Amino acid sequence: MKKGKLGCFGIIAVIVLIFFVYHSNPNSETANTKVASSDTHTVKNPEKQTTVVDKEENNKKTEAPKSNVNGTKKQTEAAKSQKTVSTANTVPVTLTRTVDGDTIKVMYNGKEETVRYLLVDTPEEKKPGTCVQNYAVSAYNKNKQLVNSGKLSLEFETNGDKRDKYGRLLAYVFVDGKSVQEELIKDGYARVAYIYNPPYKYLSKYQSDEKMAENKHLNIWSLNGFVTDKGFNGCASKQTSSTTRQSAPSHRSASSKHPTSSGGNANAFVNNPADDKESNLSCKGKIKGNANSKIYHMPGDAYYDRTKDNIVWFCTESQAQAAGYRHSKR
Repeated sequence: MKKGKLGCFGIIAVIVLIFFVYHSNPNSETANTKVASSDTHTVKNPEKQTTVVDKEENNKKTEAPKSNVNGTKKQTEAAKSQKTVSTANTVPVTLTRTVDGDTIKVMYNGKEETVRYLLVDTPEEKKPGTCVQNYAVSAYNKNKQLVNSGKLSLEFETNGDKRDKYGRLLAYVFVDGKSVQEELIKDGYARVAYIYNPPYKYLSKYQSDEKMAENKHLNIWSLNGFVTDKGFNGCASKQTSSTTRQSAPSHRSASSKHPTSSGGNANAFVNNPADDKESNLSCKGKIKGNANSKIYHMPGDAYYDRTKDNIVWFCTESQAQAAGYRHSKR
């Protein structure tokens, strides 16, 4: 009996051992297989890992422009804010009339006001007790052209008075954002003046423009001694006779009708009205003068096309005025 029991226990032990070994080895192989599979995945599929990394990098790259966009928006908003501050004193107005080269009338706060341009002075044309000065009409025409070319606005100087002693508004004048004062100065129709309460917002810019116009001898700067610290020297007729020094007779032979220009010297242009033909054809199509009336017409003027005889052409208004001609009022 004892031997039989031992035999049974031995058989059971062997079965248990076999069962244990059988189930232990497959689990171990499965684990090894999983580890190997994991290793194989890591080694054999580097592209998948790279793809994941690439996606992360792409996400970072995609997010970067968002930051730039936000930064750009902030800069734009800041710029708008600065622009608003810089134009805080600017108000839109409606033009009613151009008075002269540096004065206009506008509708402001529901009534007509006279506006005197800050920091500039142009030759006089309509001042009581004062004769018409050189370039006065030209400055008026230039000013009229500018203020009628777009939307008008005024900017007041925060440092000085808003009105002068005559009750006129003192302002910087703009047309579609372009400075009228600056255009008049740059083209040689105005000088910088009336600097009473510096600093002024645009003074340095105006002075720089004035220097450039003076160096180029444009218009008011083309006549020696015409511009002074107190204004402009003399009247148009007197100034013309004292500066042109033109001694050439009014009748010339046909061979002298086409001289060349000499940098604005009126003596370089010869009038020849005797044969009712055009003279100084080198400037044809520009400023048309009538040798009989001593009036010149700008392109676009009412009588420009109607002037047919005794035509003398000029390249610039300064040349016409230096030769004794005045601008047509129509």
